[in-house]
Amino acid sequence: MKSHIESLLEQTIESFKQQGIVPADFQARIQVDRTKDKSHGDLATNLAMMLTKVAKKNPRELAQLIIDTLPASSYVAKVEIAGPGFINFFIDDNALANQLQQALTSDHLGVALPTKQTIVVDYSSPNLAKEMHVGHLRSTIIGDSVVRALEYLGHKVIRQNHVGDWGTQFGMLLALMEELRAANGEQAKMELSDLESFYRAAKVRFDESTEFATRARQLVVALQSGDEYCNKLWREFNDISLSHCHDVYKRLGVSLTRADVHGESAYNADLAQVVKDLDAQGLLSESNGAKVVFQEAFRNKEGEPLPVIIQKADGGYLYATSDLAAMRYRSNVLKADRAMYFVDLRQALHFQQVFSLAKLAKFVRPEMSLEHTGFGTMNGEDGRPFKTRSGGVVKLVDLLDEADVRALELVRSKNPDMDEATLTEIARVVGISSVKYADLSKNRTSDYIFSFEQMLSFEGNTAPYLLYAYTRVAGIFKRATDIDLSQAKIVLEHEKEKDLGTKLAQFGEVLTRMTDKGLPHVLCGYLYELASEFSSFYEACPVLAAETEAQKQSRLLLAQLTAKTLKTGLSLLGIETLERM
Repeated sequence: MKSHIESLLEQTIESFKQQGIVPADFQARIQVDRTKDKSHGDLATNLAMMLTKVAKKNPRELAQLIIDTLPASSYVAKVEIAGPGFINFFIDDNALANQLQQALTSDHLGVALPTKQTIVVDYSSPNLAKEMHVGHLRSTIIGDSVVRALEYLGHKVIRQNHVGDWGTQFGMLLALMEELRAANGEQAKMELSDLESFYRAAKVRFDESTEFATRARQLVVALQSGDEYCNKLWREFNDISLSHCHDVYKRLGVSLTRADVHGESAYNADLAQVVKDLDAQGLLSESNGAKVVFQEAFRNKEGEPLPVIIQKADGGYLYATSDLAAMRYRSNVLKADRAMYFVDLRQALHFQQVFSLAKLAKFVRPEMSLEHTGFGTMNGEDGRPFKTRSGGVVKLVDLLDEADVRALELVRSKNPDMDEATLTEIARVVGISSVKYADLSKNRTSDYIFSFEQMLSFEGNTAPYLLYAYTRVAGIFKRATDIDLSQAKIVLEHEKEKDLGTKLAQFGEVLTRMTDKGLPHVLCGYLYELASEFSSFYEACPVLAAETEAQKQSRLLLAQLTAKTLKTGLSLLGIETLERM
């Protein structure tokens, strides 16, 4: 409905241009918002006030002119002027009911699909030298929820798991792997079952043995030179490391697959060419033996230019080099219209610099959008980055194990007579969903406090509350199995029916807001509000005990659409639903 009003206003602006009220080249930024007070209608715009200067008329006069020029619409019951020139739109109840009716039979719940784009989403990106830890959670699940929503809206989405599978640390890892294979044969694979321990053992050997350190450096050179023996060791290590990652993805319900892995190593062959191309354009400078690029827009507090280091003095490449190669690949090979990078906010300056340089060097097409969709940190209840009691990094799998245990205790306390297999399955869904939702429901740009007690609460904006809300709606249909709704019609008579219907009609707008800026918390907030609206509706409007058959059927359709919207919304967040809790 919001997009429909925006379309009416766009047509009005075109009419104004033809009448000479505004210049023919005028570009209006039309904004339509939901009203907070229903006495002011359903939607409102401040367009008249925005046009005052260019049209040289006062806002209320312009508001009336806009209303007089608006194309007729069966969706709009009336339009009023408020205050200094706001225009309030009252949506026709019958039009809203028809929109909801169509949403029930639509593949996409009546959501209008935007112009299709090819969108590359770079997310998760763990370092294969270590196991995934809690620091990887936000990138992984925020990126995955946005990916799901983009695909739901019809875009071609290309997942890119830019794993850290290259670099000097792999020399010592391969050297230890080589030693273990020589001593234990194929059983050496078992030593890699705990990557953290393996990494620590390799570091100890590197620090204590000159011979080992020399061999590690030799293996780095051989790996970068394409030596087949070295690459075989490296592939074996990566395979075991990726198995760890994908076990976690499966448990989290994340849609990344092996086919989506396109790590740093994928761009190794292009790094020298990146340097050559920058040099050919006269962009490279030398600083202490390193090859760097200075850009006027980036300076430190003293006003000195900040470098983007492309190649170290010893010939080594950096993250900026591989990121530039990746951008060129995503633009020229994948043909991306848009690239979204779900990476920690602390990398903001890095991405500002490399995005700017990629455009300057024409590594990406001018129209391609490069977006760093950064996120804050997940902190413990002491307000500091989440750590173990001993101060170490928390493995992601350990966090999920703890969530499972706590969820099982919670579910068992509410269902003491339920069989163990059912309890375990419900607890699995509740535990994983609670961890994910606790993160996704927070604005990604903010730090947040992780609390098991809060995330497992059945009150407030939590996964257990929403999962229970869905089972409550689904439960209505378990008691209404003999009711035929094939000819039923939605009729909005009671105020609470209208409120629920209005909220249901906002689903498409919410997905647009979520995907435009990569903000899953927008969808979380909407689902919480929808569940709350349904609760108010259910208390005020008897469904199965409605006064008439037509009223009962209408309310059942509203309940059905609510259930479909909740289930779809939660699935876009990567969260399973339950039929009972």
